[in-house]
Amino acid sequence: MIRAIRGATTVSNNDEREIIDETKQLLIEMIRQNDVNAEDVVSVLISMTDDLNATFPAKALRHLDGWTYVPVMCMREINVPQALPKCIRVMMTVHTKRAQQDIHHVYLRDAIQLRPDLQLTKKLDM
Repeated sequence: MIRAIRGATTVSNNDEREIIDETKQLLIEMIRQNDVNAEDVVSVLISMTDDLNATFPAKALRHLDGWTYVPVMCMREINVPQALPKCIRVMMTVHTKRAQQDIHHVYLRDAIQLRPDLQLTKKLDM
């Protein structure tokens, strides 16, 4: 079965190191909570809001052992008025035996407000 795992986080500044570090933390948590192996990943899409452009957040994936050959693409988020600023979103498409309701979507930092309806949403204080 192919399923998508969603995740999002925010950064405080348009800073290369912070963007990479926060994206890496989000990816690690998505992988951990869903028992994802790189070999089972179809692709990863990463978007950022217009106020972020210091680096490609996909660089964070390249820092993970075994993830060299996973296809990843960065893009801009739609610029909606009053949208959450400095936000990084991830859509990871994977092969899994998990039912849709058993997928753990991960929202960190200020991004927890994007999907408060998900029970497993949590805020990690960094």
